[in-house]
Amino acid sequence: MNAKKRALGKGLGALLDDSGLEPQPLYDVGKDLLPVGTIGMVPLDIIEMNPYQPRTDFDEEALNDLAASIKEQGVIQPVTLRKQENNQLQLISGERRVKASRMAGLSEIPAYIIAAEDTAMLEMAIVENIQRENLNPVEIALGYKQLIDNHSLTQEMLSEKLGKSRPSIANHLRLLKLPGEIQIGLRQEMITTGHAKVLLGIEDAQTQIDLYQDIIAQDLSVREVEEIIKNLTEQQKNDKSDPKKGKTGKPDIKEEWQHLQKDLEILYDTKVQIKSLSKGKGNITFKFKSEKELKRISETLKNKS
Repeated sequence: MNAKKRALGKGLGALLDDSGLEPQPLYDVGKDLLPVGTIGMVPLDIIEMNPYQPRTDFDEEALNDLAASIKEQGVIQPVTLRKQENNQLQLISGERRVKASRMAGLSEIPAYIIAAEDTAMLEMAIVENIQRENLNPVEIALGYKQLIDNHSLTQEMLSEKLGKSRPSIANHLRLLKLPGEIQIGLRQEMITTGHAKVLLGIEDAQTQIDLYQDIIAQDLSVREVEEIIKNLTEQQKNDKSDPKKGKTGKPDIKEEWQHLQKDLEILYDTKVQIKSLSKGKGNITFKFKSEKELKRISETLKNKS
């Protein structure tokens, strides 16, 4: 292997061989041999990770595939690093490449050295990830919020800076109003953005969580959830006109179901909830306060079957 490929890895080394460019030396913090605007090799262990990185979820299988590719082909595209006043290098974009390179057993990585203000770092990290890796909606929303909060930007200003429509930014930020359990579900693709947007139409957080759990348990479509919320809204209007009705705004269950619910509670000695969904659908929930109680309920179910 020639000096260029030894210094820069198979991928980038091949590109420099073709371009005629001379490789830069390995970066040394003390000597500061890599000025701003150059590409060179940087030890992985001295790279400071980007505190503004909007991506927090990394697909382990995809990282393993990238690590295998890097081990075979080298790193083709340099990561981007920001040189700070103390000559330390901070990652702006390319966290997946850094993680995968470490997994591949590399000790250094090709990097492009630039100077960037904190605001520019976050903008670059968000834009780079959105364009390349499809951040999940919550990660995008958190990135937007960080820019707005830390740098006193309006949604309109952020729209202009990132080239995104203001309604798109506003819709993403609204997702952060959802309970944490639902945000996690959205990040893990247990529900879609469409489901999340529909859930935002409910004011009560507990009702949002209940319906979110129904979506997962019943595999409800967005349209079915819209229909349920429509029924909830109508029920709430009826409740306001008749104070004797339930305060939660949830649809009442049939009288025969109420009797069944009480019978089940007596039979299994625990709290049972029967919920009515749309089109005659519903579900039965057994409440338990400990694993011991769950085991007791399980044993009762087996004995009754």
